[in-house]
Amino acid sequence: MIVLVSLAPFIALAIILVFAIALLGSSVRVLREYDPKGPGLFLLIPVIDRMVQVDLRTITLVVPPQEIITKDNVPARVNAVAYFRVVNPVAAIVEVADFGLATLQIAQTTLRSVLGQHSLDELLSERDKINQILQKIIDEQTEPWGIKVNVVEVKDVEIPTSMQRAMARQAEAERERRAKVISAEGEYQASTKLGEAAAVISQNPIALQLRYLQTLLEISGTNNSTTILPIPIDILGALKAGKVDAE
Repeated sequence: MIVLVSLAPFIALAIILVFAIALLGSSVRVLREYDPKGPGLFLLIPVIDRMVQVDLRTITLVVPPQEIITKDNVPARVNAVAYFRVVNPVAAIVEVADFGLATLQIAQTTLRSVLGQHSLDELLSERDKINQILQKIIDEQTEPWGIKVNVVEVKDVEIPTSMQRAMARQAEAERERRAKVISAEGEYQASTKLGEAAAVISQNPIALQLRYLQTLLEISGTNNSTTILPIPIDILGALKAGKVDAE
């Protein structure tokens, strides 16, 4: 006796099991610590729920080089880097299509606008102040998207070669000016001290004789081949007085 067994129910059951396993696999998500609602397992309702993962870690945004014209009409090429993080994942997904691209465009526009309001000297010497201005403006514009901009740093400032040579000449001239000022101040201080010394010597003539002898000692010590014939200052004074009387 031959019994015919239909395999159709078993095939249908196998298909249902495979579909259920696939559906269950698509419903279970493993979230990491820096994901929203993480870490751990997260279940989705099939067909109804859809999950978009948002990284809550700090993201490094490199702003490509931008061509700018400074306030004093100097062309420059500037790049920067910004650090931001998502503090409101819902707003980052719902309020803007691509928060990373949107933040990059805001950073580029703000970089050109802010640096165009400062001179080249300010851009080179007041970097910290400009970084704070950039960070504040970009953070205010990205706040509705759930983005918090923590730091903005201007990295490199490239200027034309001719401008670099002009700045080098300016720096050299400035150093020469400082050297001349320091030399003039030294001469002024020396003349002041000499005037004070002359006032002291005029009150005590013997001090001039002592200074004269000290000078002779210094000359004899440094130039041994020089022959020195000391003449008393009193004789010089007497000769000078006789010349005055003769006149």
